[in-house]
Amino acid sequence: MRTGILDVKAPPTCDGILNICKPTGWTSHDVVGRLRRALGFQKIGHAGTLDPAATGVLPVLLGKGTRISEYLMSWDKEYEGVLRLGQETDTQDATGTVIRESCLPKVPEEAICAVMGRFHGDIQQVPPMFSAVKVNGRPLYKAARAGKVIERQARSVTIHRLDILNIYEQDVSFRVVCSKGTYIRTLCADIGQQLGVGGHLQSLQRVRVGPLHISHALSPQDIELQVNSSERIPALLSLDEALNSMPAVIVNGSMVSRVLNGCAIPFSTVTQQEVAYGDRKQLDLIFRVKDSLGRLLGLGRCASPSGALPESDSQLVMIKVLAEPSLSASY
Repeated sequence: MRTGILDVKAPPTCDGILNICKPTGWTSHDVVGRLRRALGFQKIGHAGTLDPAATGVLPVLLGKGTRISEYLMSWDKEYEGVLRLGQETDTQDATGTVIRESCLPKVPEEAICAVMGRFHGDIQQVPPMFSAVKVNGRPLYKAARAGKVIERQARSVTIHRLDILNIYEQDVSFRVVCSKGTYIRTLCADIGQQLGVGGHLQSLQRVRVGPLHISHALSPQDIELQVNSSERIPALLSLDEALNSMPAVIVNGSMVSRVLNGCAIPFSTVTQQEVAYGDRKQLDLIFRVKDSLGRLLGLGRCASPSGALPESDSQLVMIKVLAEPSLSASY
């Protein structure tokens, strides 16, 4: 993964994504607050919440990075965790109260492997009561704290990969690669239930979110030390790099000012790059809109009267402008 430089000596206008390792016991909001104070940035947020007890990769969005969070939420995620069999808790993890313990003997390894093998591909999950999911406008965890159980609808999530790393007594170490919206503690509880002994998530570390890996992550304390020493931080993923799964189109110089003002331009005036149409309609695609020097101007979509591939009267409609309007002065 290529990264840019966060210059802590520059004015607080950096745009991009920081790869932060969230410490245990911190909320994702705690991390954002700590970095806001350390960096002096007002526009700062995060993509993909981690529970306080979990550790690992937390994408922190700086400046205009906060404007592309909706496109980063689709990044797949990779976790390493420990499933403890034989105990169920009210939160489905180790922070909760044990509500049921199994009297059954130790589960054979072959049974564990067989059941975990079923959790692959598209599966259904019922969100846990102790979660931020809202039902009738109210977060479930508020009802859970009041001792209430609310009926929830199952949701479809995707388990791309689930590997057993080690089995020691009642603890099963595992690695999982999954889609957004997957609750790992619910995955553990469901596996325990199918094994007939119950289970909960004992510990969890997120080792990857999209292109951000734990091996390159910095702690909030690392950032503070760099700021205090006025050093540059080589850990900033640019907006263009964060969005590189989107196809790109190049706008010629005469159209840059219109694009930077949010105006639609004829699609015939752009150059397409690496666009794989397949059976998809052009309208399904969101493009990175760039200038001839490769600078990201914003995001756009093709508007075509027929809804098909670009026609002579198709327009490139801007969804988000991410570059400063002053950039047009260079043309």
